[in-house]
Amino acid sequence: MIRFAVIGTNWITDRFLQAGEGIADFTCTAVYSRSAEKGQAFAEKYGIDTVFTNLQQMAESDTFDAVYIASPNALHKEQAMLMMEHQKHVLCEKPFASHRKEVEEMIAAAKKHQVCLMEAMKTTFLPNFLQIKQHLDQLGPIRQVVAHYCKYSSRYDAYRNGELPNAFKPELSNGSLMDIGVYLVYPVISLFGLPNQITARGYKLSSGVDGNGSVLLQYDGHQALLFHSKISTSHLSAEIQGEDATMVIDQFHRPSQITIHDRDGHQTDISLKDDQPAMSYEINHFIECIQQGMGQSPVNTFALSVQTMSVMDEARRQMGVMYPADRQNV
Repeated sequence: MIRFAVIGTNWITDRFLQAGEGIADFTCTAVYSRSAEKGQAFAEKYGIDTVFTNLQQMAESDTFDAVYIASPNALHKEQAMLMMEHQKHVLCEKPFASHRKEVEEMIAAAKKHQVCLMEAMKTTFLPNFLQIKQHLDQLGPIRQVVAHYCKYSSRYDAYRNGELPNAFKPELSNGSLMDIGVYLVYPVISLFGLPNQITARGYKLSSGVDGNGSVLLQYDGHQALLFHSKISTSHLSAEIQGEDATMVIDQFHRPSQITIHDRDGHQTDISLKDDQPAMSYEINHFIECIQQGMGQSPVNTFALSVQTMSVMDEARRQMGVMYPADRQNV
């Protein structure tokens, strides 16, 4: 049994704990919140024993073995480092950190303290993403990838009315690319590796973060064009186009319907029925990594996290999106 603690009490933490309920080796014994009242309410909701409002006290506690970090992006590195220094395994929400240097510091700390560190990108563990990976060779030489993750943010109306919600604050290292675009960049690099060239464009909001944008990743023989947005919504499918066939995917970040169309018009449905909570697969994998004494996941590897952040650093540079955290990245 792995005893988890959670940092954060937002909707993603709800999803995490709901997914964990169906896992035999999972239990949650502690929660951190800046607000004692919110922390207590969350603990009562899930039957959690211990509530922390001080991260140092939390890190020094022996009430848990591993921590799930679901705080704002800008806080990931600092919180992960503190937990790892106290021998806690860390499952940290995507994006791993604000920039590549922070990711490398986190990886160095995991190795030093001999704990498991993994980026919580659920897509790469989903059964239908594995179907994509296993059937790529049926497409022939890959020539183009087109994918979208564009979802109008529930916080954008407040922004348009003159407020500045956390979702659009540069000091929290967020914006469309970091919060949504990562769901495209990470899986594409998982499938095809690091690109040779990156071209990024985007619409920068007055707060300083990007509202939407595109990233073109150029490979030898093919390219991947990725559209992301927090200020509009797309209903288009994704495609991986090969010379012999095209794979059509309903949602690249969480595929559930995948069809291969060959040049003769034949269609093959390779989708798998999947009614498990999406986060359950990554939780199971992370627990297995801990139980087997692995410092890093063989799926969501350190290299994959570094490569993804490197691409997003360059994309942000081209869009002119800079964070306060970037001042330390010199």
